[in-house]
Amino acid sequence: MFIALLIVTFGLALATSAVVARLFNGSITGIMDLITPGKMASSWRRYLYFAICVVGVSGGVRIDQIERYITPQLRETQALALTGDRWILEVYRTLIGTLSSIAWLLLVFFVVALVVYVIKRGLELRAGHRDAESAPNASDEARKS
Repeated sequence: MFIALLIVTFGLALATSAVVARLFNGSITGIMDLITPGKMASSWRRYLYFAICVVGVSGGVRIDQIERYITPQLRETQALALTGDRWILEVYRTLIGTLSSIAWLLLVFFVVALVVYVIKRGLELRAGHRDAESAPNASDEARKS
């Protein structure tokens, strides 16, 4: 039963991660296109999808919790029995752990993306302001003629 639990929690965490990555596809694409140029945006986007899956699975499948079903605890003589109620509890823990881990990853991504956007926008505005100051005015051109 331990192997079945491990396979089910892994599959559930992976499927949940894939669904969340799909749900946030539009937001991630829009942000990446805004802050990174061309092909670089698609590469970063693919990396972020991979990171969502890895973080989701690692947060959802907690080996130390599942290990209790094969290893006796300090004060117990045998391992916990894997009953139907415990299956439900482990499935719930997997879903919550997966979603929680992905939420933190996406929060960090969106905060970093916001900071990058603000810095990039500030540099663009500064460069535009310099260009406007250094370009000759139309009235200056008319006087020279």
